[in-house]
Amino acid sequence: MDDKIGNELILESVMRINESTQKIIRCLDIIDESDIWKSPNEQLNSVGNLILHVCGNIGQYIISSLGGAEDNRDRDLEISTKGGHTKADLLEKLTGTIQQATFVILQASEEELLNERIVQGMVHTGVGVVIHVTEHISYHTGQIIFLTKLFRNEDMGFYAKVDLNKKNESRTRE
Repeated sequence: MDDKIGNELILESVMRINESTQKIIRCLDIIDESDIWKSPNEQLNSVGNLILHVCGNIGQYIISSLGGAEDNRDRDLEISTKGGHTKADLLEKLTGTIQQATFVILQASEEELLNERIVQGMVHTGVGVVIHVTEHISYHTGQIIFLTKLFRNEDMGFYAKVDLNKKNESRTRE
């Protein structure tokens, strides 16, 4: 693999993870404390559960598997928890987890990124782990945004300063 491509993949993944994190933080900023553990029905997770789940996933896949920390995830507890964490608690947990994971990803050697490991009984390379986490946080960020819009009936304004109708242009990097 070309080192430039590998570096670009890692930097883009970290950027996307941070982008999702900022969207979750925006949701926490505007959602009411009383809505954190609310769920429209039994099949949907609350914002609180989704944040605990995202943190558990990132901890297991990145901090533990790629970074070598002990895997102490309790996935069932992430989903079954019905309270006990405030918005501030969840924000601190999320930002701390993302900060640790970003450090691990950016410090990972090419060997670590290419080595295989078993996470949740499935074989992944380090690159596969990073891609999984990038996709996973994005997926659940969408759910958190949906719940926030449902509870607040408010445009999140994520792209308020961007013309999303602008046509594609090709650019060459120097």
